[in-house]
Amino acid sequence: MMVPDSEGVIYFYSKENLYGEFSNFYRCDFYIDDKKWMTVEHFYQASKFLGNTEYVEKIRLSNTPKIARQLGRSRSVELVKDWEEIKEQIMKKALRAKFLNNKFRELLLSTEDKRLVEASPYDFYWGCGGDGSGQNRLGELLMELREELGK
Repeated sequence: MMVPDSEGVIYFYSKENLYGEFSNFYRCDFYIDDKKWMTVEHFYQASKFLGNTEYVEKIRLSNTPKIARQLGRSRSVELVKDWEEIKEQIMKKALRAKFLNNKFRELLLSTEDKRLVEASPYDFYWGCGGDGSGQNRLGELLMELREELGK
């Protein structure tokens, strides 16, 4: 297990742990396009199916981020065509909406210039993966957003 604040690095993963607010599963109601979203995970997963209003709503209204993720991983419903090209833009849009909330904005800014790392043992794209070799794209996007909000 990685130490949450070690030598200029903040590791986050579980919504129950220190800096859990950075998790996409952390409950933080926010609005995008006049719709209320419970978590970043809900918005991100629903965005995979923007052409299918009924399925988007099913994800948006799901009770937990875990259910939203399961629905978002379905391949029985067609994904938007350019998903791989736009997925980071979608993630950043959701993060921006979440962290405009003063409580979360202040927490993100309080990390100053520390490196933010999603310590997911499974995700090698959004997180650092089990062996630390992952791309940590979620941490990178949070650091970009921190810089934008700090200006």
